[in-house]
Amino acid sequence: MAQASDEAAAYDPASGPPKAFAQCSICHSAEPGKNMIGPSLAGIYGEKAGDVEGFNFSPAMMKSGLVWDDETLDAYIENPRKVVPGTRMSYAGMKNPEMRQQIIEYIKSL
Repeated sequence: MAQASDEAAAYDPASGPPKAFAQCSICHSAEPGKNMIGPSLAGIYGEKAGDVEGFNFSPAMMKSGLVWDDETLDAYIENPRKVVPGTRMSYAGMKNPEMRQQIIEYIKSL
């Protein structure tokens, strides 16, 4: 387990996306305005969930009332359907907390 913690501590968002983001990039772009199967993740940190221009969100996401901060991103990445029942996101979730933290740090840098 120390290795995963060391990798999380050593991650620098300036070096580009972490390896853990590869799972996210299948459906999400890091480029502003480039929506894919999922919305662009650029600029979402600190913003209201379900509010990316040009993306058709599920009613559940639009009504969630979430704001994307460390806590909500961590919970959502771990288990999207638990945090937003009815979300269209089919991803089952990431159980590794260090990998989730790397993704969050990267999203914050976008």
